[in-house]
Amino acid sequence: MRRALLLALAVLALPVQALELKPFSASYTADWKQVPVSGTAKRSLEHLEGNLWQLDFEASMLVASLNERSQFTLEGSSFLPQKYRLKRSGLGKGKRVEQDFDWTGKQVLGNDRGEQVKLPLNPGLLDKSTYQLVLQHDVAAGKTGMSYQVVDGDEIETYDFRVLGEEKIATKAGQVDAIKVERVRDPTQSKRVTMLWFAKDWDFLLVRLHQVEKDGKEYQIMLEAGQVDGKPVQGN
Repeated sequence: MRRALLLALAVLALPVQALELKPFSASYTADWKQVPVSGTAKRSLEHLEGNLWQLDFEASMLVASLNERSQFTLEGSSFLPQKYRLKRSGLGKGKRVEQDFDWTGKQVLGNDRGEQVKLPLNPGLLDKSTYQLVLQHDVAAGKTGMSYQVVDGDEIETYDFRVLGEEKIATKAGQVDAIKVERVRDPTQSKRVTMLWFAKDWDFLLVRLHQVEKDGKEYQIMLEAGQVDGKPVQGN
């Protein structure tokens, strides 16, 4: 028993292994079921300097557009959001969000559609962009159930996910083996449905996303082309 305890303590004393991030870029076709014209979307991860990274997402369709950017640092295996920006325009749903994460003062400061936001900043808290990257890496690590604390508007929400299994996804880059993940919601509280697919052989890059809104509108993005750590994504 004493030997087992000492071994366990030795393992706990080991330094946390730094998570290896790989820059990527991906382009997607974007479709809304209610709109006859397809749009485009782009998602990229860029290393800026030191342990600072930037995650970008852009989508446009007809007169609607969305731009989302998150800057975060990586401390060992922990993602620490620094700045989050979102701008959405068109279809009568204009929105602008700005969030700054003050880890020294332990607070999130910003505004959401003109309203000031001030929230407590505790370890593990993520923004609405960075959590997607954490999800990607948790799926790669073999986890089957995930839960995240995310700044959503002027509140901190819990986002839950579960792995449903493996699927082959036909993309313009070829057929890829993917892990299918579902956002878990209480059906009595929300009718929204979110499904995501991550490519097993390409650092679990997001290859497809399908979402059904509470009003029944459907939205999907599907991989068109991509690069992971400088290598072009090629399916089977």
